[in-house]
Amino acid sequence: MSETASEPGRPRPTLDEELLLWLDGESPEVRAADADRVRDIAEEFARGFAALSVVQRAVSVFGSARTPPGHPDYALAQAVGKCIGAAGFAVITGGGPGLMEAANRGAREAGALSIGCNIELPHEQALNRHLDIALRFEHFFARKVMFVRYASAFIVCPGGFGTLDELFEVLTLVQTGTTRDVPVVLIGSGEWEELIGWLRRGPLAAGRIGAGDLELIQLVQTPEQACAIVEDAYRSQLAGAVDVPRRTRAAGGSA
Repeated sequence: MSETASEPGRPRPTLDEELLLWLDGESPEVRAADADRVRDIAEEFARGFAALSVVQRAVSVFGSARTPPGHPDYALAQAVGKCIGAAGFAVITGGGPGLMEAANRGAREAGALSIGCNIELPHEQALNRHLDIALRFEHFFARKVMFVRYASAFIVCPGGFGTLDELFEVLTLVQTGTTRDVPVVLIGSGEWEELIGWLRRGPLAAGRIGAGDLELIQLVQTPEQACAIVEDAYRSQLAGAVDVPRRTRAAGGSA
């Protein structure tokens, strides 16, 4: 695959940066090289599938990379990982610092499988040290597939743009029936109420989403509440309640 030259003093672009470059004025050779990326993307998917083929049941936990140990949210995410792990689920995170580290740490404390799917960024994000399976991805979309493919539920801790992106990606997949109807649990006292209120006052009131779409989101305060939702949903999944991945949404529930 061809490489894009870096500007002096600037690190070499990540593969995602290269892939998403504005191509106006680029040479035909640069555009033609995009076809070569297909091989690299396929290899990345294959590595992820091979590494995670051992996963039986898991929960993906999202949250801020910037939250330090000692912060209440760090303790919350650590307790989430420990509770989910003690219930017999592997814990999948983005593999980085902050609340990702906290959830992986909690999983390790519970003796559960701890998985990190890290991403190559322009500014390096190191893997945390609480991982049994550590993967590095060069493309965000390949990484997101790993979060979704192996998860029986999603727990979203406080976070920034990346966490919100993961939240709404998952909600869109469930809403459209692209993935199974799995729980999407928001945790954190006082963290999410304004977001839910805006969704009611804005998109719902204007008919851009349906009332049933908001029911996809479950808001809890404690790790124990989140864990109970995950366990109940998994029992339903085993019973075949959501065996068929695609479903029909109520009118007004399209993306």
